Amino acid sequence: MATKKEIKEHLNIALDEIGKIKPWFDKDVNCWVFSHKNYPVEYGGDSAEEVVENYPKYLMEFIKHRLDGVLSPINEKETKGKGGFREGAGRPKGSKSAPPTKQIRVPVDIADWLKHPGTITHLRVLMESYAITKSPRAR
Repeated sequence: MATKKEIKEHLNIALDEIGKIKPWFDKDVNCWVFSHKNYPVEYGGDSAEEVVENYPKYLMEFIKHRLDGVLSPINEKETKGKGGFREGAGRPKGSKSAPPTKQIRVPVDIADWLKHPGTITHLRVLMESYAITKSPRAR
């Protein structure tokens, strides 16, 4: 657990890096906000003075958590903005894709029956024999 002296030292270093706290009015959230690219801490308030007064408190809490090691690594690093993309995820490039599917609604008992192993193969045989009997040559 970090000591108050340690936290204060790191807070002073952070405030030196940030420089003067200059809040701006964000029309999307209708309040004054301030954040800095080096720290994932943002504060919003009703006035610029409130933001200047309270931002260091939130920054100090973040530094305390960082020194205690209770922050998730994702909070420390900036993501690349690719959502759920992970290297090596999904099918390998150039691999054959699964056969196309179509969503339909069937009664529950039929859907449960279709899930049994081998049922799809039997259905395909049945479909082929039905197609042969319905073809014009078969008459």
